[in-house]
Amino acid sequence: MAKHDVLDEVFVALGDPTRRAVVRHLGRGPASVSELAEPFPMTLPSFMKHLRTLESSGLITTSKTGRVRTCALNRDRLDLVDDWLAEQRQHWEQLTDRLEHFVTDDKDPS
Repeated sequence: MAKHDVLDEVFVALGDPTRRAVVRHLGRGPASVSELAEPFPMTLPSFMKHLRTLESSGLITTSKTGRVRTCALNRDRLDLVDDWLAEQRQHWEQLTDRLEHFVTDDKDPS
């Protein structure tokens, strides 16, 4: 899968506040599905759809031990987002620096 396809899936997954809250929670460490679902006023099947979206984007991994499914954050996927944002920030800083240089050097001294 191309890098931009992966980024598309990650941004779609992060486009929902419930999924962002799950990612935030998992930033503190792995958690069971029931722990993750507890604060949300929705049915477990609805919550599982959010987890499947996060898992298909690669943001989380899940494992099952007995009857407990545990989720963990895949920080490599977040690093892809961070790298993309850093590229965008650098590009726009270069453009604004060029604009600043153009504006300040092109003034008429009279």
